[in-house]
Amino acid sequence: MRIGGFQKLTLLDYPDKTACIIFTQGCNFNCSYCHNSELIPCCAGEISENVIFDYLDKRKNLLDGVVISGGEPTIQKDLVHFIRLIKEKGFSVKLDTNGTNPIVLKELIDEKLVDYIAMDIKTIFDEYENITKCSVNIKNIKKSVELIKNSGIDYEFRTTIIKDFHDIDKILKLCESFKEKYYIQNFKLSENVQDKLLKSFSEDELEKLKKILKERFPNVNIRGE
Repeated sequence: MRIGGFQKLTLLDYPDKTACIIFTQGCNFNCSYCHNSELIPCCAGEISENVIFDYLDKRKNLLDGVVISGGEPTIQKDLVHFIRLIKEKGFSVKLDTNGTNPIVLKELIDEKLVDYIAMDIKTIFDEYENITKCSVNIKNIKKSVELIKNSGIDYEFRTTIIKDFHDIDKILKLCESFKEKYYIQNFKLSENVQDKLLKSFSEDELEKLKKILKERFPNVNIRGE
């Protein structure tokens, strides 16, 4: 496993659980708004698996779960074995993914190695490459969506909305497709974002969007208000 970062405690990233976060190194997308852009290059990770496992052994009665994020975890060749070892220690596992590897997702689901999956939906499928800046197999994205919806485990779909890429019509189209368990989060500029010219939605714009969603999509929520 190539591990580029490790956060020892989070109360926000795994719903209803105290957890740590493992950030894998390397991503097959190159999104200009990514807050973890230092993890995009597929280089060697800085943190060994032993550091992670030693920490988990000492926190068995204090942590509920482990979040595996990135980068994109499913491009890691040892991901399944790594999660299996975490599960053997008694922790729940949440996986953050971009959905490009349905074969890996299916294996994790079939072996009951993940307890929660959060999949990023970048935008409407016809415009994925505008955001990811690379070729995207949309069939695989759609396969992952269906796998997750039919998995029987907890899940969510989520989209970071950016004024440069998303207008109201696109947002509503996404809400219609993922209305069962869908979260919208407003883009925020940070030092790690590659394109510093990207713009977020204003508070007034978010408030108008919230009113529309409340009427049409009661199960869609806006995070980070």
